[in-house]
Amino acid sequence: MDLNLRPEDLAFRDEVRAFLDAELTQELRDAGRRSTSVFCDKEWNLRWHRILHRKGWVAPSWPQEYGGPGWSEMQRHIFAAECALVSAPALSPMGLRMVGPCIQRFGTPEQKVFYLPRILSGEDYWCQGYSEPGSGSDLASLQMRAENKGDHYVLNGSKIWTTHAHFANRMFCLVRTKFDGKPQAGITFLLLDMQTPGIEVKPIITMAGDHEVNQVFFDNVAVPVSGRLGDENQGWTVAKYLLEFERGGGAAPGLKVALSRIRTMAAAEALGDGRTLIDDPTFRSKLVSAEMAIEAVEMTEHRVLSALSSGKSPGAMSSLLKTQSTELMQRLDELAIEAAQHYGFVHQPEVRQPGANLEAVGPGHSLIAMARYLNNRAASIYGGSNEIQRNIMAQLVLGV
Repeated sequence: MDLNLRPEDLAFRDEVRAFLDAELTQELRDAGRRSTSVFCDKEWNLRWHRILHRKGWVAPSWPQEYGGPGWSEMQRHIFAAECALVSAPALSPMGLRMVGPCIQRFGTPEQKVFYLPRILSGEDYWCQGYSEPGSGSDLASLQMRAENKGDHYVLNGSKIWTTHAHFANRMFCLVRTKFDGKPQAGITFLLLDMQTPGIEVKPIITMAGDHEVNQVFFDNVAVPVSGRLGDENQGWTVAKYLLEFERGGGAAPGLKVALSRIRTMAAAEALGDGRTLIDDPTFRSKLVSAEMAIEAVEMTEHRVLSALSSGKSPGAMSSLLKTQSTELMQRLDELAIEAAQHYGFVHQPEVRQPGANLEAVGPGHSLIAMARYLNNRAASIYGGSNEIQRNIMAQLVLGV
């Protein structure tokens, strides 16, 4: 595996850097830098989304026939890395990376013509209706009922931890259309309008003080059969395909940025004896250990890139990446709290907003440390819990 960039890749990297220098405003950089989640607020991610759409770069992984740029695997990796390095706001993955590829794979011609251009432009903003109270990682146990009435389904039940449902005008949703037999064989995948009568969104405020997730209630909600993606009772197949994109890759650049931020914090934090935290051998050892772990993640990502570029499946490596990158992110969050010390416990969510003219209590670099730590506790659960990922690795690699 050759890790050196080819001349054409170096030229592409320079093109990306020039574009980011010209189009990524300071306000957008601040929004990305102050984000406490993998989901940046709609105001900022959608503003950046529209800039990328005008350039034709908003959907790096989409094929050209559906509006993608036609990039190679390496070009996608370069673009993601350069965006991470300059703190570009993370785009919402729900439409572009999750339901969009599913519509391309399972959608009817009419669904593709209607939904895909609206996802690209940002006209449709999606949320994911998967988890339910009592059915989180065990997705096959979901109970939200959908009765087939001929030309429409009637939905009753609720979804929980629904990220950005309060912003979304569309939802892709898993519902139960059959209650006997194997649980996975009774699930259907629906695309629905969030303005449909009978839908109620109630906020869930996280420990970090953010309104990111919600509970969504469905009371006799009518969804046209034309909104079904794939066949009735075959939603499990669509859902498994979608999870391949939710687990994703390209984590190493973001982890490197996080580590660099912690080094900056440690260099500014005085120990009281004339030294700073970066001079402490124990803390420095933790940073070096984390750096080696990031390099291991990056090498695995290159192995995945190599496999994909050769038309091969990465297999268990995608589960390995999901597990290692999310747990390493949590490890870095802990180091950031250690570096922030008592200032990490200051709760000022209003100061985290880009353009806020309020003064932070303590150093600015500690402002988001605790919020990120709390928010990222979910990283080892969403996209298939890390326990499930370890089971997948055991089956595919060890045969147990």
